[in-house]
Amino acid sequence: MILGLGCAQLGNLYEERTDDEAAAIVDAAWNAGIRFYDTAPHYGLGLSERRLGRALRGRPRAQYRISTKVGRLLEPVDGDGGDDLADGFAVPRTHRRVWDFTRDGVLRSIEESLTRLGLDRIDLALLHDPEHHPEAALRSGFPALAELRAQGVVGAIGAGSKDPAVLHRIVTECTPDAVLVAGRYTLLEQPAAPLLADCASAGVAVLAAGVFNSGLLASPVPGPSLPYEYGEAPAPVVARARSLASACAEFGTTLPAAAIAFPTRHPAVSGLVVGADSADQVRRNASWFADPPADALWAFLEGRGLL
Repeated sequence: MILGLGCAQLGNLYEERTDDEAAAIVDAAWNAGIRFYDTAPHYGLGLSERRLGRALRGRPRAQYRISTKVGRLLEPVDGDGGDDLADGFAVPRTHRRVWDFTRDGVLRSIEESLTRLGLDRIDLALLHDPEHHPEAALRSGFPALAELRAQGVVGAIGAGSKDPAVLHRIVTECTPDAVLVAGRYTLLEQPAAPLLADCASAGVAVLAAGVFNSGLLASPVPGPSLPYEYGEAPAPVVARARSLASACAEFGTTLPAAAIAFPTRHPAVSGLVVGADSADQVRRNASWFADPPADALWAFLEGRGLL
């Protein structure tokens, strides 16, 4: 089981961060023993990839793994495009995202990611949110990734999504090495449980991401001000998160500590991908990962009807 750093925050997710703050996040991850880093062109219109590449420059390449994604090409915008906050990132809108799962689009996306990262290979390349164009992703995008895998440009391939149905199609209709399941197998909700069972049978590795459901489970006392699915949490979802938090506190642990630990219990899950707003959050997450709550917690939550 590995702990990876989700790098959307390096692209100024929700709020602006300086280059030094972004570098400190990666430094803290490295110092905590984290050697897997997940990024994408989508994150800050390429800013995440550029910052991650700079932060890792000079570190032994054989000691870390990078995953990035394909499906959104970045096209320059003429003039003042405003900001990118509508897509969740506090960066100038110097580019626009263009969906493209064609072979040429995938090849171009990987080439541009390699340039931004300053690398000559990608360890894991994922179709990003293929549910938006599933047929193109499966029929064109995946074969293009398979071609790059055969050439050695990428080491492993798969898909990352919050949609279990499209990931199930990837697993059953293609030959992925891994899938990244975002926010669909968490302490709060587990609609991807059947998918994980299929991955275990097919020998497909699962990376569990979004374990805090975009932030709602990241606080010991969740409230409506915390994001859920990158937006406002419905009242019933907040109520369920609060019930989980109360039960965790009664057991002697915290909601975020339990949220980090929960996906690791599934035999199909080989790693977690967890983001962080600061170096302190990286250290906190790594500490929870290394020292999970007692196994009796899960029976306790089941007894309360919360699992």
